[in-house]
Parts: sequence; structure tokens; C-alpha cells
Amino acid sequence: MNSTLPLALTFLTKLPWPWRGPADETALARSMFWFPWVGALLGIIFWVAWAGLQKMLPAPAAAALLLTLTVWVTGGLHLDGLADTADGLGGGHTPEEALFIMKDSRVGAFGVISLILGLVLKFSLFLSLATQTRGAGALLLFPIISRWSMVLLAYLSPYARAEGGLGQAMTLGVSPRVLMGASLSAGALALLILGAPGLVIFIAAAALVWLGSLYFQRRLGGITGDILGATNEVVEIMVLAGALMLT
Repeated sequence: MNSTLPLALTFLTKLPWPWRGPADETALARSMFWFPWVGALLGIIFWVAWAGLQKMLPAPAAAALLLTLTVWVTGGLHLDGLADTADGLGGGHTPEEALFIMKDSRVGAFGVISLILGLVLKFSLFLSLATQTRGAGALLLFPIISRWSMVLLAYLSPYARAEGGLGQAMTLGVSPRVLMGASLSAGALALLILGAPGLVIFIAAAALVWLGSLYFQRRLGGITGDILGATNEVVEIMVLAGALMLT
């Protein structure tokens, strides 16, 4: 698995990292083993940034800049998936219509609304961390659980598009070994960072992903890469909210 860590980093973030191996579908699927650890790296970046911003700026400005950092360092990859998924589910009455809309590069009303609500929710949750003694734990944990959630969803769900796509490599290629390794990593990190509340959040995220898999299989016949990105965004918000409630 060691050779696929740089691929996971370059796929999920804009962080520069040399990748000299084959960037094929098999390698991408194997790199999902490292998704929680990429999330851990992101969590450290967010935590360090938040600690510095809080010392220099009022909490609302610090939260806004932290939100900007989360978008920049990931290239807005998952936000794009959230917007496309919202457009497809909101505008498509049949699976075929929904999948066609999701493939359109233009953003519709449902996509814009989902982006606004998602960013506002994250901003308000970041702002709330300023008054929490264990807010650092939430910042460390939310990217870990959200990146792991994509691994679980890919394992549980078939791919929806008959013509294939990037997400197909992830849904078909993720193996029980990859899922087990990613799950043990995410669960252990959750327990280490927040203790019992972290484990509760981890289990709640797994339940949410399982329900999401059932819904998308019934609604669309499976998932796509956009849905994986949307799931990441939803789980990020859930983890932040859960950490604020439980700690």
C-alpha cells in the first residue's frame, strides 16, 4: 500500500507530492486505504491554521478564513460533487434524468442552494468551535471521518452509470482489505482524538453512509463520483455538529 499514498494525496488535495507510479484505476482504488490518513494531514493543517488565526483575528474572521482554506486545499473537489448531486436529485424525476443532469458541467438552482447552505453551516460550526475547549479535536477529526466515509460508500454501493466513469474504479476496485485498513485507521484515530465521543461519531457516520447507500441504490441504481464527493461534504458537517454536541 505504501506506493499509493502519494496518489491519495494528489487526488484528494492540492498539496504537491511527486507520484511516479501508474495512476490507473487499480492504483486509485488501492489508494483509498490511505484516505483517513490524508484526512488526518488535512486535520493537522486546519488545526494549526485555526490556532494561529484565532490569535490574530476575531472569531468570525478566523472562521471565514479557515473555511476558505478548506476549500482551497482540496480544490473544491467535493463541493463540486455536492452541487452536481443536488442538481441531479432535485431536477431529475427518473434515474436517467438525474444522472444526465449530474453530468452537466453547469450548476443549477439546487446546486447553488446546496453550496450556500453547506458553506454557511460549516462557517457557523467553525465559529462555534471558538467557544469549545475541545474544538481542536473536532478540527482534527472531521476530515478523517469524511474521507473514510467515501471508502465505505464505495464498498457498499454499485456504480450507477452504464458507460463508466472515475467513480467506477473506486466502487469496483475497493477491496475488503482496503476497507478494513481504512476503517481501523479511522476508528482508532477517532478514539484517540476524542475518546468515546469520537467512537460514537464514527459509528454514526457509518450508519449515515449505509442509509445513503440504500437510498442511492433505490433512487439511481448506485452511486457516482459526484455522490462520493457530496457524501464527504455531508459527513464533514455531521462530524463537526456531533463533536460540538458530544464534547
